[in-house]
Amino acid sequence: MKKLTSILVSGLLLGLPALALAEDAPVSEMSYILNTFSFLVMGILVMWMAAGFAMLESGLVRSKNVATICLKNISLFGIAGILFYLCGYNLMYAGVDGGFIGSFGFWAADDTAALAGDYSGGYAAASDWFFQMVFCGAACSVVSGCVAERIKLWSFLAFCVVLTGIIYPIQGSWGWGGGWLSEMGFADYAGSTIVHSVGGWAALTGAIILGARKGKYGKDGRVNPLPGSNIPLATLGTFVLWMGWYGFNGGSVLALGDAASAIEMSNVMVNTNLAACGGMIAAMIMVQILYKKVDVTMGLNGALAGLVSITAGPATPSLGAATLIGAVGGILVVLAVPFFDKLKIDDVVGALSVHLVCGIWGTLAVPFTNDEASFVTQFIGVAATGAFVVVTSAIVWLVLKYTIGIRVSEEEEMIGCDMMEIGMEAYPDFQSVSIGGGSGVLGTQSAAAMAAKAVQPAKQS
Repeated sequence: MKKLTSILVSGLLLGLPALALAEDAPVSEMSYILNTFSFLVMGILVMWMAAGFAMLESGLVRSKNVATICLKNISLFGIAGILFYLCGYNLMYAGVDGGFIGSFGFWAADDTAALAGDYSGGYAAASDWFFQMVFCGAACSVVSGCVAERIKLWSFLAFCVVLTGIIYPIQGSWGWGGGWLSEMGFADYAGSTIVHSVGGWAALTGAIILGARKGKYGKDGRVNPLPGSNIPLATLGTFVLWMGWYGFNGGSVLALGDAASAIEMSNVMVNTNLAACGGMIAAMIMVQILYKKVDVTMGLNGALAGLVSITAGPATPSLGAATLIGAVGGILVVLAVPFFDKLKIDDVVGALSVHLVCGIWGTLAVPFTNDEASFVTQFIGVAATGAFVVVTSAIVWLVLKYTIGIRVSEEEEMIGCDMMEIGMEAYPDFQSVSIGGGSGVLGTQSAAAMAAKAVQPAKQS
C-alpha cells in the first residue's frame, strides 16, 4: 500500500510541470475575464452615483424644483452615453500620442484578437468604454446642482451635450489618454481634477453667467438661506454616492486579474472610506467651532469632500494619511461655502466647495504620499485644466445666453421650474403656494391647508 501511494505521489509531482504549462492559456483568459468583470461591475457602481447625485440635489433644492432636478440628472446621463459613443471616447483615447486631442469618429468595439485567443488586450473593449462613459456622466452631474432652480431645462441639456462630447474628453485625453500631461507625469488616479474639478469649473462659469437666485443675497450683503426640501433624501443621496465611490476609485485600478491588483483595489477602497469618514467628522467639528451648531448639510458635504480629496491618489497613502487628506477636504468645504457666498456666487448644493475646491486640493496633495508625483506638474495640470474648461464653458454658456437664453423668467422662478418647465410637481399633495412674498419651502404652506382654510365659515361679528 505504501509503495502504491509513493508511486502515485511521484507521478503527480512529475506531472505538475506539464499541468502548469497546460493551464497557462486558461490563466491568461481568466485574467482577461476578471479584468472585464471588474470594469463592468465597478462601472455599474459609478452609474449608481447618478442616482446619488439625483437624490442629493433633490433634497437640497426647494420642493418646487425637485421634479425638474430629477429629470435633469437622468437626462444628462443619457446625453453622456450618446455623446461619448458619437465622439467622446475617441477624442479622449484614440491617437492622442502625447498631444492635446484624440480623433473624431464613432466608437466601435474591436475584440477580434481576444475572440481568436489572444488576450493581451487585457479586457473586453466594450467594458472599458462603459467604465469611461459613466465617469463622463459624473462630471456633468456636478454642474446640475450648482445651477439649479433658475436655469432653463433645454439650455442646461444643450450645455451637457458640449461638456460630455467635447470639453470633458479633450481635457481627459491630456492625463488619461496618453496626452501631454501624462507625458509630464501628471498623477490623477481616479479624477479629482479630470472629473470633479472639471465639473466644478464648468459649474462656476455657469453660476457666474447665470446669476444668483432671486432673494438669495440682500442689498446689504446679507445671505438669505433658502433651505432644501428634504434632508433625509439628501442624506440617502450622500450614502449612495459614498457607495458608488468604491467603484469610482476601486475600478480605477483598471485590473483584477492578479493578486497585486486585488490588493491595490482593497487598499484603495479602504483609503476611500477613511477619507470620507475624516472629511465628514472634520466638517462637523469645524461647523460646531465656527457656528456653535452642527449643520446636517455640512456633514453630508464633508463626507463628499473627503471622497473628492482622496480620488486623485487613493492607492499610495497610509490609512492615517488618507484620513487626514479627507479631513482637510472637510475643513475646506466649511470655509469655501461662505467664501462663495461673499462673492455672491450662488451654488445651490455646495458643488463648487466640494468638487472644485477639494478636487484642486486632492490633486495637489498627491505628492505628499506619492514620490513619483511632482508638485509643479500637479499644479500645471490643475491650472491648465481649469483654464481650458473655464474658457470653453464660458463660450458655450454665453452663446446659449444670447441665443435661446439660459435663465427662466422671474415669475417662473417664483412659481418653480417644476410647474413652469415640465408641468408637474414632485410633491403634488404639498404644493408650494407663495404667501407673504415667500416662495419654495420658506413662506409656503400646503395646498391642502390652504383649501381647508378657504372652506372654514367666516367668523361671526
